[in-house]
Amino acid sequence: MIGLGLRQLQDALNRKADRIQHEFVDLSEELEDVGRKLLEAAEGERAVLRDRQQEVRDRQMTIANEVNIWRERARNVVQQRGSGALRAYLEELTVIDDDQVQAAAKHALYLMDAPAEELEALADQQSARRITTPAGRLIERARTEYDLRTGDPATRMRAAAEFANRQGIAQDETALEEIEAAMDDPDGLVREIAALTAVQLLRFRSMRLADLDSSHVAVQRLAKIKHMAAIPALIEVLENPRTGFVTRGGESVEDDNSRSRMVALLRLVEWHTPDAQYALRGRQFDRDPHIVKAARRALELFPGDWTGRLPKPQS
Repeated sequence: MIGLGLRQLQDALNRKADRIQHEFVDLSEELEDVGRKLLEAAEGERAVLRDRQQEVRDRQMTIANEVNIWRERARNVVQQRGSGALRAYLEELTVIDDDQVQAAAKHALYLMDAPAEELEALADQQSARRITTPAGRLIERARTEYDLRTGDPATRMRAAAEFANRQGIAQDETALEEIEAAMDDPDGLVREIAALTAVQLLRFRSMRLADLDSSHVAVQRLAKIKHMAAIPALIEVLENPRTGFVTRGGESVEDDNSRSRMVALLRLVEWHTPDAQYALRGRQFDRDPHIVKAARRALELFPGDWTGRLPKPQS
């Protein structure tokens, strides 16, 4: 089990390096932009551009050194000679300025000191997770993995997107039901990752299914999710009229998604956020007159800035 803990720590250190390296890439793009401007700039402007060019290069050098430091730290995790040296190195990492690295180092130290019975129980849990469903494994990760339990929601959003992008998973009703059930879990972080994942799965069904009956059910389920991650997905449904097929009298006939768009519009009114208000303003000239009427009526009823809470009804 200590091997697993050390691998997780290495992953955390390498992810830190990756995050820093993103800035290096952004600066490379800026450097190219400054270079293009230098070719076209007047003589009086070139001094300022050259100064900025040097600043960017200096910053790139600093970032490159930082990335190398974090990569070296990751390599050193498995290069310590003996348990004493490893313990000392892990203790150094527990006070480093990064929450995820601290959590991973503390977890590795915990595994070093855990009694054999507890390590055996953890190993059994690992084995149990290997035989669960894909949705079950994601939920179990949300309970136990340090990177999904930090204060940074980006890791949970990334895990949800990666799960939803697995081939065929968005059409797996059993997986969706298992994810939706986890939205009532007592653990708040499990509820969050379940909601984020459900939004991704239902967004796919809402926007991609040619069967508009099934697509409409997905929009209705999306509208019930009590997490703000649902708002962009609902806006996407509202802003994208499309055609498909519905079943009428036992036959498939062509139709559009106007009823699903209306469900999304009404739920956005309930969410009452600035993004929702902006989306409704854009629908005042929609090609569907019912959407136009509903959007204008909602904006008339709530004319002020939408701040996330519906105003109380007037007596």
